[in-house]
Amino acid sequence: MNKQTGLTLIEMMISLAILAIMITTVAPSIQSILIKNRAVSEINELSSVIQFARNNAIDEQINTIVCPSADFSVCSTNWNDPKIVFVDADNNAVRGAGEDLLVTSGAINATNLMISSNNILQFSASGEANANIRILLCHEDKAPEYARALFVTLQGRVKMSGDSDKDGVNEDLNGNALSCL
Repeated sequence: MNKQTGLTLIEMMISLAILAIMITTVAPSIQSILIKNRAVSEINELSSVIQFARNNAIDEQINTIVCPSADFSVCSTNWNDPKIVFVDADNNAVRGAGEDLLVTSGAINATNLMISSNNILQFSASGEANANIRILLCHEDKAPEYARALFVTLQGRVKMSGDSDKDGVNEDLNGNALSCL
């Protein structure tokens, strides 16, 4: 008697058909998970940079700035650029030659868009922020379920958006759903 090894053509075709069905049903949900994880990661990174700046302002008793910067020197208005944190010793909200660059972060992913209500976030020696600031992160398709936000209060506290009503869309501090439109 000869032992059969390997697969028959019919067995292989059935296996490939099952695999194709599984991939087409699972792939869209995996894509959604990846988009949400990327957004959360980018918001978490920005949150840690902002919290570092506030802690530095309090610890060193000096004004500290967080802002986007394409060249890691001059603040820009585009929050998609990398973020920099520097000591503002002369209180002019511009990084001078003698002012230390404390921390940098990378630019956000090209599929996302970051929008802020202010271009510069400044912390005083007491840890207070120069303004109430909202930083919104949206995916390129502008779907509300992918939107995330970071809020900085006048007291300097950093808060992230959350989905308190469990409808799949994060809300701002007033309970209004985030929108990227």
